[in-house]
Formats: sequence, structure tokens, C-alpha cells
Amino acid sequence: MFQKRQLRIIYLVILIIVLVLVYKSFTQHGPPAAEGDVEQTSGGSEAMLKPSAPVLVVVYYEALCPDSKNFVLHQLQPAFDRAPELMDIEFVPFGKASWTTKSDGSLEFDCQHGPIECEGNTIHACVVEAVREPRTRLGMVACMIQNNIMPRDIFYRCAKEHGVEIESIKKCYDSPHGAELLKVHGEATHALRPAVSFIPTVTLDGAQYVQKSILKDLFGNVCQVVAGRGPKPDVCK
Repeated sequence: MFQKRQLRIIYLVILIIVLVLVYKSFTQHGPPAAEGDVEQTSGGSEAMLKPSAPVLVVVYYEALCPDSKNFVLHQLQPAFDRAPELMDIEFVPFGKASWTTKSDGSLEFDCQHGPIECEGNTIHACVVEAVREPRTRLGMVACMIQNNIMPRDIFYRCAKEHGVEIESIKKCYDSPHGAELLKVHGEATHALRPAVSFIPTVTLDGAQYVQKSILKDLFGNVCQVVAGRGPKPDVCK
């Protein structure tokens, strides 16, 4: 009889301890989240932390165009300096040029601002192919477009200023490869829809949007594209 009473007391103590532990687990940690809630919370956190992909900014321009020069120096370069993580910049030097294929298979170009611009466009085409580091490539284009009246001289000076290897680029624009590159840029320019009516033309992720707005406020327009994907970055606020 005494043993049974002891067992009952032991069982009661164990039950009380279990109840206390269960109570503490609910009051201190709260109820466990449902599996779906955990996945949703985790996914939301990753989405908040993961940076948006940069906006692809493609600049269709020409070497001697004053408006192209103004855009590169006063919109593109400052916007990149302010938030390089928001932009992936590509250059298409061609503008309102045209080309014909001569009987010997070589290419002949006719550019809006004359033969010097054709030479400048070709050098730009070779530079943007060879220089893939974004800041250096933008720096080269900005440096050259400031004064492309003597395209080769300005290329040499800018290449030395930015530490760019000269000989391979020189080999490019002195060979048929430079002309072929320029033709590729011409095909890309002519393929734009709506068709190019003003140089420079700038696309953001492949869309032209309102060109007047982009040319006057590139940074603001890039921020609008980024904000359309999710939270607006702090740099845009």
C-alpha cells in the first residue's frame, strides 16, 4: 500500500514537471510556425537582401556628335560614378551612318559628320570590344569623345591615361576587323524599334521609354526601372 502511494506521488511530480516544461515552451518561444510560413519568411528575407540585377544601359551614339558627347559626360559618367552597381553599360558607336560592300568585299562607311567620324567610330568599336572593365571602358569613351577631331591621337592619349594596352586595339582598327565591328554596331542600330531618329538613343533593359527624359535625367530613369522590380535602393531615395 505504501509503495503504491509512493508511485502515485512520483507520477504526480513527473506530470507536474512535464506540464511546467510545456507551459514554458509556449510562453517563451511561442507556437512553432507552419511550414509554409517558414518558407515564406525565409524567401522574403532573401528577396530583401539579394540586390537587384543592374539595369542594362545601351548607348547608341557617334564619335563627333555634340549631343552624344553631352550625354556621356554630363549624364552617363556622373550616374555611373554615383551608383555603379545599378548599371551595366554597353556602347554602340555608329549613329546615323551607313555602309556599302565594295566589289573587293571591303566595307565603306558614310558617317553623319564625315570620314573623321567614321574613323572615330571604328576606334571606339575596337575600344569597347577590347576593354571590358566597366569603369575603364566608360572612362575611355568619355575621354575620347571630348575631342575626337583627331581620333588616333586622342585614343593614344586616353589609353595611356587609363592604362589601356594600345597595340591590340591599334591592330583592330587598322585591319578589316575594325570595319566588321562597326558593321555589327550598324546592324544593331538599324534593328532598333522604334527606329533611331535622334542620336544618342539610350535603351534601359531594351526599352526606349521617353528618350527626352532619359537624356536629361538618366539616373532618375534608372532608379525608376530598378524600383519597378522591388524596393527602391537607398541611393535612389
